[in-house]
Order: sequence, then C-alpha cells, then structure tokens
Amino acid sequence: MVAQVTGLNPGDFVHSFGDAHLYLDHLEQVDEQLSHDHYPLPEVKLNPERRGIDDFVFEDLKLRGYEEHPGIRAPIAI
Repeated sequence: MVAQVTGLNPGDFVHSFGDAHLYLDHLEQVDEQLSHDHYPLPEVKLNPERRGIDDFVFEDLKLRGYEEHPGIRAPIAI
C-alpha cells in the first residue's frame, strides 16, 4: 500500500517483535507449528485506483493463493 501511494516499487517487509512470549505449557504446540511444511506465499492484490493511504478500505485488498494448516489449540496461560 505504501509503495502504491508513493509511486515506489514494493520491497521486503521486515519486522521484529520486541515483546513476544513463549510459555512452557505451549512448547508442544510450538514444536507442532515448526514441523509444518511451508506453503507457497500468497499474493495481495490492491485496488490500483487508490492513491492515498487513508483511502483504502477492506474491499480494496484481495488475498490470493492463501493456504493454512488446521488450527493448533493451546491452554491459555495465566
């Protein structure tokens, strides 16, 4: 979206978590998550008519080729 409204080419999205938590009672679920095969990355298609970042609405984004594994249940850590 930022690339589109600025007229630049899209690049890589890099993100870091400053405060992520992994609880001991979730280790089995994490192992399961990490054992999954990777699916091909999906594509996000944007409405090309939008020119301002605040002009986008939900319907302007289309996700294509998204595949997911079944959900993994875990107890809520308190």
